[in-house]
Amino acid sequence: MRPALLTTRQEATINTLTLRIGFEIELLAPAGSDRQVLADALAAGRTGRVRRSFHTDSEPSAVPGVGVFRHLSPAFDVVDTDGAPVARLVDDITLVADLAGTTTRSGHRGWYRVLCDEPRLLRMIERLVNPDAPLSDVLAPVADLFGTHVEVMRGAARVNDATGATIAVVMPLPAGRERPCEVITPPIAGDHGRVLDELLRPARDLRFTVPAEAAVHLHLDGAPFRRPAAFANLVRLFGYWREPLWDALGTNPACRRLAPLPAELLRLVERDDQTWGELCAAAREIGLTKYADVNLTQLVAPRPVRDTVEVRILPGALDASDIVQGAALVERLLLRCLDDSPIPRPDGDAAHDPAGALLALATTGARR
Repeated sequence: MRPALLTTRQEATINTLTLRIGFEIELLAPAGSDRQVLADALAAGRTGRVRRSFHTDSEPSAVPGVGVFRHLSPAFDVVDTDGAPVARLVDDITLVADLAGTTTRSGHRGWYRVLCDEPRLLRMIERLVNPDAPLSDVLAPVADLFGTHVEVMRGAARVNDATGATIAVVMPLPAGRERPCEVITPPIAGDHGRVLDELLRPARDLRFTVPAEAAVHLHLDGAPFRRPAAFANLVRLFGYWREPLWDALGTNPACRRLAPLPAELLRLVERDDQTWGELCAAAREIGLTKYADVNLTQLVAPRPVRDTVEVRILPGALDASDIVQGAALVERLLLRCLDDSPIPRPDGDAAHDPAGALLALATTGARR
C-alpha cells in the first residue's frame, strides 16, 4: 500500500531512490504452494538456479527451563546465470494469522527444521550439515563430531552427546510454514523500482499475497551514521517523530516485533560531551534490540554482522512503486540525519499533516 497520507503532489517530489538499499519484503504463498515455487520462477526468468540453504530464527520454547529455541528452516538462494545473487527467500515466524486453521500436513515436501537451544552450537551445526539431506540423515555429521549416533523416532531425529545431553533435534516443518516467504534482496544501487518489479511481478502472477502482519524492511549502509551527531539525529527522528512516521508511511499496526526506541536512549543522545566510542558503549548498556521501529544494534556493535541501519516500519506491499514511494520518504529523512543540526521535535503541523511535516523536515539543513 502507498504511504497513507501523501498527496499526489507530495508523491511526485519523492519518487526516486539514490542510496544503496537492501529490501526485505514479506509475502505469503497461496495454499498448496510455497516459497520454493517463487524461487524457481525467479531463477527461470534469469536462466539462473536455486540453491537450498538454511535460515536461522528463534521462537519462545514450551520446554520448561528453555527460554528460546533457535532453529534452521528451509531457505532458497536464487542466483542468475553468472552466479550473482538475485534474492534469498526465507520463512518469517511473525507471519501467523493467515495460517490459522491450515489443513495441510506438517513436513511439506519433506521439509524440516533443525532446533537447538544454544546459538553457538546452531551456528556450528549450520556449517556442518547439508541442507539438501533428508530429515533422517541431516544430523549425521553432528553425531560424528560428538562420537554418537542419530536417533530416529516417529518422523523426527535427535543427536545427544556422550552424556545424554541433547545437541540438536530435527522435526518436520509445522503445517503451513512453507507459505511465508520473506524476499531478501542484495543491496540495490540504482533503478530500484525496476529491480523490485522483476522480483514482485512473478509473485503476483503466482498469486502470492501480502500477509496480515506484513512489513517491508530497508537496510541502508551504516557507515555514514557512525558519528555522534548523525546517530543522535537517527534516534531523534524515530523517537520524537514516531507517530507522524507511522501515519505518513501507513505502518501496519498488526506487524509484530516493532517497538519505540528506549527513552533512556533519547536522553543519552542529547548529551554533547561523548566520543563515538563512549556513545556506543553507553547505548549497548541500555540494551538495544533489533525488534524496534529502527534497528540500530549494528551501528553500535563492536563487530557488526551486517553493517546497516534497518528501518522496519514500511507496510507490506506487492507493488514496487508502493515500496519505492515509502522508501524514498525514508531515504530523504535519513539524509537529513547526516546534517549535524539537531532534528527538532514535531510541532502542531505534524498532527494534521504528518507527511507534509516530514517532507518539510527532510528539506531543512544542508544535507551532506
